[in-house]
Amino acid sequence: MPKPQVHIVKIGGGILEDTVRLEALLQDFASLKGPKILVHGGGRDASLLEAQLGIPTTMIDGRRVTSSESLRVVTMMYAGWTNKSIVSLLQSFGVNALGLSGADGNVIEARKRTPSPVDYGYVGDIHQVDASGITGIMEAGFTPVFCAITHDKKGQLLNTNADTIAAAIAAALTEQYDVRLTYCFEKQGVLLDLNDPLSLLTELNRQKFEELVDQGVIHQGMLPKLNNCFTALKLGVGHIEIGSESMLQKPEQPRTTIIH
Repeated sequence: MPKPQVHIVKIGGGILEDTVRLEALLQDFASLKGPKILVHGGGRDASLLEAQLGIPTTMIDGRRVTSSESLRVVTMMYAGWTNKSIVSLLQSFGVNALGLSGADGNVIEARKRTPSPVDYGYVGDIHQVDASGITGIMEAGFTPVFCAITHDKKGQLLNTNADTIAAAIAAALTEQYDVRLTYCFEKQGVLLDLNDPLSLLTELNRQKFEELVDQGVIHQGMLPKLNNCFTALKLGVGHIEIGSESMLQKPEQPRTTIIH
């Protein structure tokens, strides 16, 4: 008997800052049949709030360095305003959304990243995902909406890359589901030239990705996303795509498909 399909959608980038695009994406997400999960970031809004509060934002290789002050800001933005805004919009579209961090129900446990060779501060690397807990939430009729906050089960909240969270959840659910993982952001997919939509790569495998990294072609901000994609593919996630929000309900929409 074939496994039921679950659709995991991660949204980030400029979509979260554009009310019109965000609402369009959430309406399309609401129309997806069967169980589904939404994962979101919110780094740009967090950086804006940090600037307003006089807290410096530091990025290394596309990843945020999270000080104790920064952790408070990202928790307020990710688990608070951004998460609950998305949940309330989904409720208006008929989706019984449930906003979650990794600490809620202990569904995503992480470990604080070691400070060597780079000290990223209060950043967490995922230790385990409770697949049965997430499945139980969906079977109870809820649609999980995960923000980019995890915990170490010792009382410490941690900032974890939302792309990583989406990939880890996808990999954890492969035993029960045929998993479809979609990354939505403001571009049509992986571009060889950020300013040229015609430079879209419709397919990308690991070998080609490594060649492009060596050539310095892949934008730094895309590196964590693609590394997570290839990890999820290796762990059994059946279908992974990267593109704009319109691809959720438009099969003809250009996108990048991640392949072996």
